[in-house]
Amino acid sequence: MGVLSEHEPKEVLRFFEEICSIPHGSKNIDRISSYLVGFAKERGLKYRQDEMKNVIIWKEGSEGYESSDPVIIQGHMDMVAVKEDGCDKDLMNEGLTLKILDGDLISAEGTSLGGDDGIAVAYALALLDSETIPHPPLEVVVTVDEEIGMLGADFIDVSDLKGRMLLNIDSENEGVFTVSCAGGCSAICTVPCEKETGDGVLLNCRLTGFSGGHSGVEIDKGRLNANKAMGRILYALRDKDFRIKEILGGEKDNVIAKIAGFTLLLKEDEADEIISVIKRKTDEMKMEYSTVESGIRADFNIQKAHGAVCFTKASTKNIINVLMSFPNGIQRMNPDIKDMVQTSLNVGIVSSNEDSVVITASLRSSSDTEKWYLYEQLEALMETAGGSVRVEGNYPGWEYRQNSRLRDTMTAVYKAQYGEMPVVEGIHAGLECGIFASKLDDLDAISIGPQMEDIHSTNEVLSIASTRRTWKLIMSTLEKLR
Repeated sequence: MGVLSEHEPKEVLRFFEEICSIPHGSKNIDRISSYLVGFAKERGLKYRQDEMKNVIIWKEGSEGYESSDPVIIQGHMDMVAVKEDGCDKDLMNEGLTLKILDGDLISAEGTSLGGDDGIAVAYALALLDSETIPHPPLEVVVTVDEEIGMLGADFIDVSDLKGRMLLNIDSENEGVFTVSCAGGCSAICTVPCEKETGDGVLLNCRLTGFSGGHSGVEIDKGRLNANKAMGRILYALRDKDFRIKEILGGEKDNVIAKIAGFTLLLKEDEADEIISVIKRKTDEMKMEYSTVESGIRADFNIQKAHGAVCFTKASTKNIINVLMSFPNGIQRMNPDIKDMVQTSLNVGIVSSNEDSVVITASLRSSSDTEKWYLYEQLEALMETAGGSVRVEGNYPGWEYRQNSRLRDTMTAVYKAQYGEMPVVEGIHAGLECGIFASKLDDLDAISIGPQMEDIHSTNEVLSIASTRRTWKLIMSTLEKLR
């Protein structure tokens, strides 16, 4: 028996636990996609799997709903697969180890949970599996690689879908109905570097203890990006005699970086002073961010080196200036919607290789023109630094729809179930609804989900009680859409 087997709704949590047992990080989705195909085959349901491994499964309407307007149930099969320092789980080949905290919160030992978006897939499979839930014809669309630019949604052919009502289950705040979202893209900036050899000592500095988080929905929390902290520390060292050997930070472009590190080649008698500066700058940032970043720390390791390959002094200076100048965080708030971020950038990944440093950033905006203005700022910065920038995973935003049968129906059901009105809002994060709205004319869409906290991190949790209430909301809404 599984960890979740005694909890309700059993029909949903059974599938969620099965999904968690299958490795399904972004770009590692073959097994989870095959699992979905096997599910459809076992039940004799029509399905389609495309060459990217997106899966669509169809189910006829239940008795009395055969002629009702179809409803698209949509989520994504990939997760942000990250783990804590010291965790030896192989996320490419091993499933998650689930546990329950405080009798209600599902989490995973040492790793992210993937409630975003495994719970959507579990809800969809429970609907497809049931012979008793009243529902219109269902078109379940499960996409791949949403977390790295919504690549599956961008690729998928939806010309054979009949539904024009889409229920996306990829939100993490119960009681919040998302009805519009920001568009975005990833910007990959490459700064060329020249290298040389040198003798001395190698000082390795590792920055840890940052909170991290989702670069869209948590960009307004005021958290410190580890990559920007690294740039600030290196800039404080700019008058010292050293060269960068290696630099690395962050894990995903859409995750606020929570780790960073660098290795410097320097003279042995300079080490104590450089470590002192690093500690001083780290303490400064801990004071500045004390309310949101309580655990920041810098750890060091020193070893002698002979003939170490590192960047030249000129390349080292150029990299430091780029990191220090790189925009990050909120760029503009929405002038019309209170407390809503309109445009932002997250410095997600910094890495060095044989001849360059690559910085991958996530750009978001509900204004298409502002998104491209931000991209142009990166173009200008790269031109100044002698580098280049390219765009990947560009996706459209999703505009608010004035008239929505799906939103009105779900709002009425929510009010009857909860005794209050839901919050209806836009979100500063990418949702696949924007892509589907660009592909399906006159699409009526809404995004919901059960309560989750700290998604895309090893602190991620999913509430069982909220999962149960949201399941009831979904079933009742489908029953009303006859």
